[in-house]
This record gives sequence, C-alpha cells and structure tokens, in this order.
Amino acid sequence: MAVMTKDEVEAAGAALFAAERDRSQTRLISAAHPGMDMDDAYAVQADFVARKLAAGGRIRGWKIGLTSKAMQYALNIDIPDSGVLFEDMFFECGGTVPVGRFIEPRIEAEIAFIMETGLSGSDVTGADVIAATRAVAPALEILDTRIFRADPDSGAQRIVLDTISDNAANAGIVLGDRTHAVDDFDLRWVGAVVSRNGEVEETGLGAGVLDDPVESMVWLIHRLAEYGDGVRAGDVVLSGSFIRPIEARNGDSFRADYGAFGAVHIDFE
Repeated sequence: MAVMTKDEVEAAGAALFAAERDRSQTRLISAAHPGMDMDDAYAVQADFVARKLAAGGRIRGWKIGLTSKAMQYALNIDIPDSGVLFEDMFFECGGTVPVGRFIEPRIEAEIAFIMETGLSGSDVTGADVIAATRAVAPALEILDTRIFRADPDSGAQRIVLDTISDNAANAGIVLGDRTHAVDDFDLRWVGAVVSRNGEVEETGLGAGVLDDPVESMVWLIHRLAEYGDGVRAGDVVLSGSFIRPIEARNGDSFRADYGAFGAVHIDFE
C-alpha cells in the first residue's frame, strides 16, 4: 500500500527532473521516505515521466530491468522493474556520447524488440509477443543515476525503490547494425561478448533474462495491464540485460559482438 502523499510524490519527481536537467544527483528517496513501497516508486516514476513529456519529450518505448537472478539477488528482490524510453535517449550505432551528457553512465547488453502491433492485457502469452513483434536486434543500454548510489551524509545505499523511481535508471539506447525476425534465432542462445577499449569485460546469454527474453516481454505487458497500459506499434522495448553493468568513462569505447546476430558499438568522448 502506497504511503507517500501526492505532494511527496510530486516533490520527488521534480527533484529527479531537475537532477537530469542539471546533470546532478539528488538524495535517496527511500531514505527520505523509509516506508515507501513499489507503488510509491512507480508513482514517482510516473511523475518524472510526466514532467519530461511536458518539457517536450516523446515516448518511444520501454525498458525492462533486473531480469537476471544475479541482479535480483544483489538487490534482494524477486521481480524485474520497468521504465520508459524517450526519443532523445537513442544513439546511432557507432556514434559518440558527448562529454557531460550523463552523470555516472554504465553499459548493459540486451536484446531489443521492435513492435509491429500494439499489445496489452493480463492474458498475453509468449506466442502473442512473437506474433506482435516486427523484429529483434542487438542493443546496448546506457544506464545513469539521477540519485546518489550512496547518501553522502549517512552512507545509506540506494535500493531498488530508488532505481524504479529514477525511471529504472535508464538514460540511453544504442540499437545494433542488424535486425531479424523474432523467430530467426533461439533468443535463449543469443549472446554477446562485450568489450571496453578492446578488452573483454563481460559475456552472457539471452537465457539470463527470465530464461527467455520473450518471457520478459510477457512480464512487462502484464505489469502495464495493471495500469491500463500496454506497448504500442513501433515501440522499442529493451528486454533486460544478461551482463552486469560496466562503468563508462570519458574516452571509453564499447563493442558488443553478438556473432551472427550482429554487433553494437558506441564511444564516449
């Protein structure tokens, strides 16, 4: 049951919006509201998203996070989370992220779904997801945090409720150089070798995402149905990372090699 008042939710959303605008960080929402729950966190996210829309942002899709057991164990949760992708989060494959665009960026490797038709409802199945998907593609997600990872005064650590409030920490997306029909590959076995500056940092397989990225999509659509929402035709959805986040520093170059599935490359000035 949500415990934050409307004014508290709006104040938290405003702080996140200002942090993103000013490339700064705000205090842990969970520390200011120790009784908050996931309903509160998603309400803060919704307020943050509404402010971005009011400022001219355009929604282009969704991201799903915390789909791997390793990340769930690390944060002591047992379900994924989700956030909203905006048009200005998309970077060209092989492009460059300018200095100062993000605060504390990190990189994850994922499989992106590009929707042919909209999909909603609590009874949606994996077969429905496959039928509604135009294409899948290799992708990198750029994470950022508008909330301190640790409170500078108390040392309290950010928890999943802070991450959800912070639009699931999403900040950027890079789609790869190829797209495929969703049934061209067994997505459980689609994997990537992810390198930073030519050195391999992480590897992983699609099966790390709820055993199958299609099931991650089902989870998202069921969650959105609780709010009367769904994915729309043309939406891009990041299905969840199968590697740990990798810190992105000034001057870093990232490449994710998915073999026959394609590749993704992004540089940081």
